[in-house]
Parts: sequence; structure tokens; C-alpha cells
Amino acid sequence: MGQGSHSRMYRGVDTEQRRAERRERLLEAALDEFTSRGYHKTKIADLCARAGVSTRNFYEKFASKEALLLELHAHINTEAMKRMLPVLDSLADAEPLTRITTLLDAFVAAVTSDPRYPRLNYVEAPGISQAMELQHRDWFTRYTDFIEAECNRVAEAGLAPKRDYHLTAIALVGAMTGILREWQAHQPPLPVEAVATEIRAVFLASITRPA
Repeated sequence: MGQGSHSRMYRGVDTEQRRAERRERLLEAALDEFTSRGYHKTKIADLCARAGVSTRNFYEKFASKEALLLELHAHINTEAMKRMLPVLDSLADAEPLTRITTLLDAFVAAVTSDPRYPRLNYVEAPGISQAMELQHRDWFTRYTDFIEAECNRVAEAGLAPKRDYHLTAIALVGAMTGILREWQAHQPPLPVEAVATEIRAVFLASITRPA
């Protein structure tokens, strides 16, 4: 093994692998600390201690505590979208109302797969900084556009009035956010199926109401 190989290995673990593991530990520590202690009360030293890394290791991976929050927020939303897209492909020929309720179930399953997810997304992240607000707004717009397109699909099938569904989509994203905020805060925890059922009911009532 050459000198270069020695420099890349430490106790049998590749340097890049160790860096990736430290990054994952920091993200997991941040998700836990931000959603239990709170973003503002969490210090970088707390994250490093929990992740078992040095402050130098932290700044090798993230420019700031805010950068960690931004990455976690993006990850949660990306995972939710990844959960929905395969479902979307499988429902190309499905009845539109069935299609939209099935997509909602996939979204709720993704976001509630870890109770820390809605806490971070809808409680800790909003309002932290301009960068966070821009990212939050970007995802809000993506979800709004997605829902508006599905509403129009329902209307084209003759199952709802043909009208402008843009404001309806905005209201539905807000309603879903509010329900998921309550879910993560409620003690004892509300059943996930009850949350999914309520979100489906709100969506169907809003989409099919008379114009």
C-alpha cells in the first residue's frame, strides 16, 4: 500500500467515509436538538458534543448552524416529494379524486414517518432567516402548484367545478401545515390515520364545493 493510500485510510476506514459519517451524525444531532431543545437554544458546541465531532469538523461540513437547518428542511421536503412521485406514476389512469387522496396519504406517511420532521419543518424553520424564508416559500410554491394541477385534473374529469384553484391550493397547503403542526405538538400523539383522514376530508370538501 502506497503512501497516498495510507493518507486516505485511518484504522481501516476510508477518509471520505469518515467524513460522510461525521456529516450524517451532525445532521441527526441537529434534527434531534432543534426539535427538542429548539433551534435558537441549540449551540454549535451542543451539536458537536452530541455528534462526537470537533468544532473544526463541524465547519468543514457546514458554514453555520443555519446551513444545517436549511439542509434538514430541504431533505424532509425532498423525501416527501420522492415518496409521492412513484405513486403519481402508478396513478396515471386512476380516477382523479382517488389519485389526489392517495397522493395525500403518501405525503402524510412521509412527513409523519418521524415526529421530528413536522416539528422542524413547520415550527422551528419558519422565520429563522431570510434564506430560510426563501427556501420555505420555494417549497410552499412547489406544493401549491402541485395541488393546483391536481385540482384542475379533478375539474377536467367533471368531478368538481371548473374554476381558478390557485387560492384553494394555497389554503389547502396552509390547512395541511396547521394539522401537521397540531399532530407533532399534541400529547398524547394523535393517530396518524386520523390526521390523514382529516386532511383528505378538507381537500375533498374544498375541491368539490360549488363554484
